[in-house]
Amino acid sequence: MKKILKTVFIAVAVILFAWVLKYFYDANSKAPESFSTEKPFYTSISTKIVATGSLNPEEEIELKPQISGIVDAILVEEGDMVKKGDLIAKIRIVPNEQSLLSANSRLNSSKLSYDNANTLYKRNKVLFDKGVISKQDFENSELSFNQAKESLEQARNDYQIIKKGSISGGSSANTNIIAQIAGTILEIPIRVGDQVIQSNNFNAGTSIATIANMSNMIFEGTVDESEVGKLKEGEPIGVVIGALEEKKLQAKLTFIAPKGISDNAGAVQFTIKADVEVEVNANIRAGYSANAEIDIASKDSIFSIKESLVRFDRITEKPYVEIEQGDNTFKKQDIKLGLSDGINVEIVEGIEEDDKIKVWNKASKEN
Repeated sequence: MKKILKTVFIAVAVILFAWVLKYFYDANSKAPESFSTEKPFYTSISTKIVATGSLNPEEEIELKPQISGIVDAILVEEGDMVKKGDLIAKIRIVPNEQSLLSANSRLNSSKLSYDNANTLYKRNKVLFDKGVISKQDFENSELSFNQAKESLEQARNDYQIIKKGSISGGSSANTNIIAQIAGTILEIPIRVGDQVIQSNNFNAGTSIATIANMSNMIFEGTVDESEVGKLKEGEPIGVVIGALEEKKLQAKLTFIAPKGISDNAGAVQFTIKADVEVEVNANIRAGYSANAEIDIASKDSIFSIKESLVRFDRITEKPYVEIEQGDNTFKKQDIKLGLSDGINVEIVEGIEEDDKIKVWNKASKEN
């Protein structure tokens, strides 16, 4: 039995020894890892801050009615150009029946009072001319007549306002919606027959139309808190509109919000605004998405490498690269970085022009 166990043990040991020899043979027979290299170069680098936002008219207003009613007519369409004072729409009043009846009753009572005062006035005038009554009695009857006449006019006006919404019905009537500025009709959210509510202290009212001056546009966007400190009001920026084949407009930064707002991700964003120079017939529309490109620093013909070649030490957090010393052997070299645009980075010191820098991705068979 012992002889059999000894034989098995020896056989297992021989197999294990053979497997170890084969493992080391295979490991040593593998080709060494091959890496590509790149050389430094000279290029221009500019650092930019990109703010996302939209293009909006600087002057934009909503027209709202001064009285509730039904839209009787709309005289313009979206996209039309209007001048200040142009008629936009008309509102038809639907009077409250109880208020109308009360106003009619006051009007009838005023008529009766007026007729009575008129009769007394005419009678007293005849008597005064004959010397039957005193001048004071005549003047009292004249005053009563004038007061009754004024009350009748007021009652008639009240009835007209409740029934039709205005006294004269002319262009100044509050049933007429008038353009308050010259510009373009951006939106008409109502249709003929819609019911509208007047604007007052307790209700914003129904929007009849939105008018904007499209010749004066501003860019409104946000920048991150880490970049807002680099901005200054008055500096030029470029506004790129993606919807117009990346059309770029010149603008001037006019406002940087003093207070940031946290977004859903917890990052703090600051609002910025810029006056945009709009070209004639540029076909710019309100609400276009746009990006503002703000140059912070730029240099021409500087000694650079690709930023993907740079690594950072885990302990010191200092940047370094690996420079080729011989046949696929590399040496770690600390470097000092300068300006970066996210693709290329300036090398201040640590690398020479003839150095070959290790590309961290392994070289493929094709390369």
